[in-house]
Amino acid sequence: MPTHAEQRYLPYTPEQLFDLVAAVDLYPVFLPWCIASRIKKREGHVFYADLVIGYKMVREKFTSRVTALRPDHIHVEYLDGPMKYLSNHWRFLPQEKGGCVIDFYIDFEFKNKIFQNLMGVFFDKLVRKMVESFEKRAKDLYGSSSEDSPAA
Repeated sequence: MPTHAEQRYLPYTPEQLFDLVAAVDLYPVFLPWCIASRIKKREGHVFYADLVIGYKMVREKFTSRVTALRPDHIHVEYLDGPMKYLSNHWRFLPQEKGGCVIDFYIDFEFKNKIFQNLMGVFFDKLVRKMVESFEKRAKDLYGSSSEDSPAA
């Protein structure tokens, strides 16, 4: 049952970071191991998304219910796929002097024990790489600081 929680300051607005994380359909552009993504249905601030994650010969598809409460909270609820469960949230906490702190949390378990054990070995590295990919995407989209970025 790998779990990861971290807070990280980034020099962007909560709205900018919210929009980046909520754009699930663009994940294959910048997120390692995300082969495909699709938003299946939208209902107000909730949408249903399929993601295909893969590495070499392994590919798994899972479906999630995403509650996107702009500008400060995204919660991901697992619905179907290779996992027993998945709990994930992103919170975007504005800072007085600008920028925001991302509060990121993920907890999951695969149904397949072999895959779960393998994932446990690489989990920290994979999560760090994922968070770095979001951070790099923010820099690519918005510049090196919120002052360099267009208004959200």
